[in-house]
Amino acid sequence: MQNNNNSKKWVYLLVLSLIWGTSFILIKKALLGLNAYQLGALRTLITGLFLFMAGYKKIRLIKKTDWKWIAISGFLGSFIPAFFFAIAETQIDSAVVSVLNSLVPLNTVLIGAAVFKIASSTKQVVGVIIGFVGTSILILEGADLNPNQNYWYAGFVIGSTVMYAINVNIIKRYLQEVKPLAIAVGNYVVIFIPALVVLIFADFFNVANFSNSDFTNAIGYVVILSFFGTALAKVLFNTLVQMSTPVFASSVTYIMPIVALVWGLMDGESFSVTQIIGTLIILIGVYLANRKAKKIRNV
Repeated sequence: MQNNNNSKKWVYLLVLSLIWGTSFILIKKALLGLNAYQLGALRTLITGLFLFMAGYKKIRLIKKTDWKWIAISGFLGSFIPAFFFAIAETQIDSAVVSVLNSLVPLNTVLIGAAVFKIASSTKQVVGVIIGFVGTSILILEGADLNPNQNYWYAGFVIGSTVMYAINVNIIKRYLQEVKPLAIAVGNYVVIFIPALVVLIFADFFNVANFSNSDFTNAIGYVVILSFFGTALAKVLFNTLVQMSTPVFASSVTYIMPIVALVWGLMDGESFSVTQIIGTLIILIGVYLANRKAKKIRNV
């Protein structure tokens, strides 16, 4: 039974990596016809509709005491990052954004230790430090390689990784007994109306928009992104967190950058040898952060 569970969690990890690795190029393509706020709001609404159709009956399984954590999880794990990633990709290549997203496991260790009092090993601490060295290399080289891009926007991605890290710890600590689909549906019950408000004020419903082919094509990309990259992936991810550990689940970012890099290079993005080195350093840090030691200490 244990071996079967181990095999299943690796399958979930691989599928999630492929889905999320493709999400970054879909965001890039959608931004050709939508602004970042329209994209983030529309992605949230369409994802919510998919989830409501699939699991609206699961809402009754959520206890009143769980709704506070469901709401926090919804905003930190879905609502805000949907806008932050779109904003980041208005200035930074999708491949670079995907690599920066690899900071999630590192931040999971930091947040777990600092906020949730989860013990961390020396190797994990070293992994976090190494990972952030790689991040610095990636950002500085990217700014030099693409002077026309504003790499301060990397802050939106880094901020999202911190929110994702808090989210996985919340799920593991406070929502362990809630079904993954129930968590996902509950998240979107909370954030659906705020997303609709943003969409209205983002001028999405301007009649002139719908005569623009880029606009209608972008909606198609967002539908694909919403179903696979958000709705389906969110349920798979919540399941993975519950069957493994927060750090193992967040190490979906091992494979994700490879998928995103292939898409980015096929789309004409540039990625230097120095950036590849920075990426490898980040992944080494993620590897160390994901390892468990026999002796652990509190940090």
